[in-house]
Amino acid sequence: METERLLLRWLEADDAGFVHELMNDPGWLRHIGDRGIRSVGDARRYIDERLRAQCIQLGYGLNRVALRASGTPIGICGLVRRDWLDAPDLGYALLPQFRGQGCATEAATAVLEHASSVLGFGRVAAIVSPDHRDSIRVLERVGMCFERKVMPPDESREVCVYQRVMR
Repeated sequence: METERLLLRWLEADDAGFVHELMNDPGWLRHIGDRGIRSVGDARRYIDERLRAQCIQLGYGLNRVALRASGTPIGICGLVRRDWLDAPDLGYALLPQFRGQGCATEAATAVLEHASSVLGFGRVAAIVSPDHRDSIRVLERVGMCFERKVMPPDESREVCVYQRVMR
């Protein structure tokens, strides 16, 4: 996928260094959670065993988001399948230096358009920590509405579920 400023593509093993950095960012750890990625090797395995495996199996997943002008990776954005949600889950995260510039909104808009026009989804969900105001603003900007709070399986904190019915 391409937008005015961004390029989105499936994550590859060569993205391991970037994924290691992103998943160990304090914002990621606070709002998304610790995935146990302690090294570039851990990140490579996570990409191969979890992220790319989902893309291959389902035809969608998390994408690397990079700046079109330079190719610099700045974050991830895509759809995740969660057994406890009844629709694909829109997820995104950016490195700290790229937050607050509209890139998450731009990437999420592209993913939602792809979800509707290419994948044919009639509904997309998103989960977010109740205190993550910046992420909630992104969800609202891309047309998602609060649906409910829920305690995910094997989690110790409640999350908000947002949803958007696709047209």
